[in-house]
Amino acid sequence: MAVWIQAQQLQGDALHQMQSLYGQHFPIEVRHYLSQWIEGQLWDAVDLENPQEEFKAKRLLDSLIQELQNKAEHQVGEDGFLLRIKLGHYASQLKSTYDRCPLELVRCIKHILYTEQRLVREATNSSSPVGGMMDSMSQKYQQINQAFEELRLMTQDTENDLRKLQHNQEYFIIQYQESLRIQAQLTSLATLPPADRQLREPALLSKRNTVEAWLTREANTLQKYRLDLAEKHQKTLQLLRKQQTIILDDELIQWKRRQQLAGNGGPPEGGLDILQSWCEKLAETIWQNRQQIRRAEHLRQQLPIPGPIEELLNELNSTITDIISALVTSTFIIEKQPPQVLKTQTKFAATVRLLVGGKLNVHMNPPQVKATIISEQQAKALLKNENTRNESSGEILNNNCVMEYHQTTGTLSAHFRNMSLKRIKRSDRRGAESVTEEKFTILFESQFSVGGNELVFQVKTLSLPVVVIVHGSQDNNATATVLWDNAFAEPGRVPFLVPDKVLWPQLCDAINLKYKAEVQSNRGLSEENLVFLAQKAFSNSSNNPDDYRNMTMTWSQFNRESLPGRNFTFWQWFDGVMELTKKHLKPHWNDGAILGFVNKQQAQDMLMSKPNGTFLLRFSDSEIGGITIAWRMVWNLMPYTTKDFSIRSLADRISDLNHLLFLYPDRPKDEVFSKYYTPPLCKLLSWICVCVCVCVCVFATANPDPTTGNPTYMDHASPAPVNHPHTYGIYPPMSDSMLDTDGDFDLDDTMDVARHVEELLRRPVENQWGGQQS
Repeated sequence: MAVWIQAQQLQGDALHQMQSLYGQHFPIEVRHYLSQWIEGQLWDAVDLENPQEEFKAKRLLDSLIQELQNKAEHQVGEDGFLLRIKLGHYASQLKSTYDRCPLELVRCIKHILYTEQRLVREATNSSSPVGGMMDSMSQKYQQINQAFEELRLMTQDTENDLRKLQHNQEYFIIQYQESLRIQAQLTSLATLPPADRQLREPALLSKRNTVEAWLTREANTLQKYRLDLAEKHQKTLQLLRKQQTIILDDELIQWKRRQQLAGNGGPPEGGLDILQSWCEKLAETIWQNRQQIRRAEHLRQQLPIPGPIEELLNELNSTITDIISALVTSTFIIEKQPPQVLKTQTKFAATVRLLVGGKLNVHMNPPQVKATIISEQQAKALLKNENTRNESSGEILNNNCVMEYHQTTGTLSAHFRNMSLKRIKRSDRRGAESVTEEKFTILFESQFSVGGNELVFQVKTLSLPVVVIVHGSQDNNATATVLWDNAFAEPGRVPFLVPDKVLWPQLCDAINLKYKAEVQSNRGLSEENLVFLAQKAFSNSSNNPDDYRNMTMTWSQFNRESLPGRNFTFWQWFDGVMELTKKHLKPHWNDGAILGFVNKQQAQDMLMSKPNGTFLLRFSDSEIGGITIAWRMVWNLMPYTTKDFSIRSLADRISDLNHLLFLYPDRPKDEVFSKYYTPPLCKLLSWICVCVCVCVCVFATANPDPTTGNPTYMDHASPAPVNHPHTYGIYPPMSDSMLDTDGDFDLDDTMDVARHVEELLRRPVENQWGGQQS
């Protein structure tokens, strides 16, 4: 069902929130009459932080205006006449508003659609008939909203009490002035004759006594009002602090944790607009109570009455200032993190946002934000409030940015679009630590005032840890450091401590998340895949997943120590598999055509009972980023790598190998791979492909046929050129030296020839083969 249809069914506060999204910046009538068109556009495809995307936004703006004009032209009748005029007016209004800043239109509509979807989702959850229960998230949101309603009522109550106190105090002052006037009259009686004085004095004395008695009673009443008001403010501040703790220490911290896990491939953190709405409600309530406390203090100064109220008001004022300081400093956040693997001399971006900036009118005097890169030690000193003397660990270009207020979304943010790390200053490394294990962070800081310079705030926030590299070859090791930190960092840690060892299931969750994100697949790592990885990580042969549940893996095992008999670490091997799959094998992985995480012996056992020509695809144990073909008889080709697939795809290579008939367990290979075959360019090129195929196939090792015990070779299905190798002169003589120590074929020589021929395939035919086509 369309979002707009559902949004129109909202009720109560949700309906009010939805209606508040619209105004002159985007009329609700436009949303209504163009609802289907609006919901059908790819608003998310526009990167709001990239100025080069402005042409996309301009195209959307022009299309929106055209749709409005078309809608207006098709209105008929008396009502249609008025609607035609109104829609035409809206078209002109939107063009005038957004023609020079079309990205703001996209920002506005994305905000509207997101909020509508959230409101509809929350309303759907709350009215779900499933047991009449809302999910835990909706319950939590309801509790937060109920607390805000309670705070609103308490604040309104203290506002009413304050007005009553002010009214009573004003009347008290009037009566006090009256008592002073009576006293002045009594004093003036001394100048009158005794007879006149005796005549007038009793009445004045009686009146003075009556007024003074009233003043005494009223002074006690005023003092009680003041104390009662202060106690109510204390209760309000207690609830405010509790609500703020829930939002800042629970919800905001959870959002930051989701943001960190998103760096490992987790789902987008989302929910920032909800957090901002809560923080703005907090700011509004805090400010209202702060103003009330200041007015109460002004009333006390205006009419001092001895008692404990002065100390109470000082305490309240101090508490409310602490609360608002905590809110402002905690809501200065990084909306878009800088890249966590940061290469020098490379442009990068980041966005910081002040969640309460719009509500506190900080944008009236837009603050500037500065970005600095600092080391782990400097970050520790900063959090301890030690004097770091403005030290940095490098130089960032374009590291200053002014915060901008976006009226359509109510956000105050600074978009750093063109930063670049010019140089980095490294610290002394500890023990076996490499440069790709050294962590830095980007410090964002700013200063601004609220309430007409009444309060001045210095705010700072640290990015997630970044690892600085100078060459692309360092990327995989730097990614390992970031992955481990993002996965296992604990909230509130000392920068940037992480455990040195973790349980194997915890690591499985992290690498599975990363794998699905990198390969962009819903098919993650199965339990069998994870058992294979455990066998590789721990040099263990057990096939039982339970045997690994309580085992721990250290950082050294993960990416410092090489695997037994290899010159690469566990992570380097796994990262190579991800890169290969991401670049060349993604469709086959998604189709389930690649088993991948199978060792050589397992592949042989699986294929032994299958018909000849059955094959499977497994990742190479001996080479980073390699995949090999194992098939019944049983052969293992030297691994294919990215270099090979840049010349000819996996599907085409499988098509070339005529001996491959069935993908394990029993799927005809053409049924699985034919949709990925490259159409032959011409008959000649097809003939050359056969040569390549033969070059690979003819040197498969002879293995005894398990049914006959006799050697079986692959020449029974070889194409014609195999029978005349001397004609082409590209095949080396067969010898036992073709076998490597693992029982695989060492096809280096023949594969070099095959790759050479394949490279020729990519060149114009007339240039390479003009003299040989006869």
